[in-house]
Amino acid sequence: MTTLATLVEQHARTDAPDVPWFHRLVGDWQLIADLAFADVVLWLPTQGPDGFIALSHARPSSSGTLFYRDFIGQPVRNAWRGQVDDAFSSHRIVEATHPEPGTDGDTRVRAVPVARRVGGDLVTVAVITTHSNVAERTPSRQELTFKQCADDLLRMMTVGDYPDESAPTGPRRGAPRASDGLIRLDSAGVVTFASPNALSAFVRLGFREELEGRSLAEVTTELIDESHDVDETLPLVVTGRAPWRTDIETHAVTISLRAVPLRRGGDRIGAIVLARDVTELRHQEQSLITKDATIREIHHRVKNNLQTVAALLRIQARRTHSDEAQQALVNAERRVASIAVVHDTLSEGLSQSVDFDAVFDRTLKLTSEVASVHNATVRTERRGSFGVLPSAYATPLALALTELVTNAVEHGLEGRRDGLVRINADRDDDTLTVRVCDNGSGLPAGRVGSGLGTQIVKTLITGELSGAIDWGQRVDQGTEVTISVPLRFLDRD
Repeated sequence: MTTLATLVEQHARTDAPDVPWFHRLVGDWQLIADLAFADVVLWLPTQGPDGFIALSHARPSSSGTLFYRDFIGQPVRNAWRGQVDDAFSSHRIVEATHPEPGTDGDTRVRAVPVARRVGGDLVTVAVITTHSNVAERTPSRQELTFKQCADDLLRMMTVGDYPDESAPTGPRRGAPRASDGLIRLDSAGVVTFASPNALSAFVRLGFREELEGRSLAEVTTELIDESHDVDETLPLVVTGRAPWRTDIETHAVTISLRAVPLRRGGDRIGAIVLARDVTELRHQEQSLITKDATIREIHHRVKNNLQTVAALLRIQARRTHSDEAQQALVNAERRVASIAVVHDTLSEGLSQSVDFDAVFDRTLKLTSEVASVHNATVRTERRGSFGVLPSAYATPLALALTELVTNAVEHGLEGRRDGLVRINADRDDDTLTVRVCDNGSGLPAGRVGSGLGTQIVKTLITGELSGAIDWGQRVDQGTEVTISVPLRFLDRD
């Protein structure tokens, strides 16, 4: 699927098109379509013979769409080309002289130039077409108000006043839409129109009168619950003076408000305030925050418990007189410690995935104690990147790699003063390939060991991770173990 950024970069007439600005422009595409009761299409002027190409197409949720398929990536139709060219070159809104016949009734097309200020100059950079059904019927007061709001916003686009580049571009989760509730304010902040959904939202806050004719700032002041913190941006939003978004909370009800200031000739003429009841959404977000905190606490406690187990194993190893039992306890302590590192990393963030490079670098430090026991000086080196892995991958992989590095130190580099263990990580979309190489004595007679460490590695890689492992003798000196782990089971969302 072709993205807006790709279309702009491939077809824009300018050498350095402002892709973020176009993203900001189409960010309110659905709002324009809903207010205008029309399909809206954004046309980008191109270098090619087609003249214009469609960047974005939004269908109205307030009325039926006129087009079964969208126009994104398509050249402008011949029926609209002259109108679009005229709007772009004349820098003015061009109305169709005659309705366009369609399958569901006549359609009226309107071409609106989109301008932005560049270095103090007003430059037309695109054209919007609106396509609305002109069936004969009496529009409601809400429809007339919505269309007037759309007309104000479109006229602001012709002089570079919309979209407002001072408006924040935060996440749109829970953002109010025209259908959720719309309030029209005059320049003094007095409500001149409130849709039924907007009035219902304020009724849920405890308001029992009519909004129209009242100052929205005074109404919200009366409703504010002193037990809740008040966002400092609230006064600017409810007076329509800033293009911001805020919440008002009272009596366990949360209403999200978003202001869109309206200007004409450089003067503020009022504002649109969109209202949405986001009570359930906020409850869900709070529930997720609580669950995330609980999960982090669980990982923290698991890490603490594992560290306690490792400490007990260390104490037991020191009190054991049998060399074989002592070595077994030391190995068990190291394995528990490597698992604890993963849980420690998981306890630090909200995600259940970890930066495995950081995890593995911490587990590598465990090998220094192994090297000192075996009278060796070993240097470890990591090349490449493992990337981010979910905990289901991170725990077995960390344990398996710790075993391989430990085996290299214990069996290949014992007594060496110039030991080197190099770990190469190579990751693509489908596979993670890890090579563990050492400059030690190599595999005895080319045989793979049959000890507990080797069995643990085989079980983790082939069983837990559905991967493959290969032990080999390096041509020059030492051993090379190659692990291939398929990533097809990763959640790509």
